[in-house]
Amino acid sequence: MAVILDGGRLLLIRRSNPEGDLLWALPGGTVETGETAEQAAVRETLEETGLTVKAARVLGERIHPDTGRLIVYVACTVLEGTAYPASPREVFAATWAARDEVPQYVPRGLYRPVQAYLDGAG
Repeated sequence: MAVILDGGRLLLIRRSNPEGDLLWALPGGTVETGETAEQAAVRETLEETGLTVKAARVLGERIHPDTGRLIVYVACTVLEGTAYPASPREVFAATWAARDEVPQYVPRGLYRPVQAYLDGAG
């Protein structure tokens, strides 16, 4: 999953086909054969949002409590572009959420290392 901040705001996407009650999420998807988590975060961000990003560092990983999937959280910086639903089949909407708006999109809260990264963004 790509953790992308811009001006203290976090990029979130709303999937066209949500998993359970997970409506909003970070850009991301499956790591393909021969790909690192960082490369997958960069590729998935471009495919889903049209943004070109650069992977900075891995923030942490866990088995997601709702999906049971291994998730690797990768901090990324924006190089160019404007976020939009670049793959309507996968992404219904994209938004930049200010720190105090994140609970509206992610009511159960962010993974602790992601929240710490957001909190340290200024």
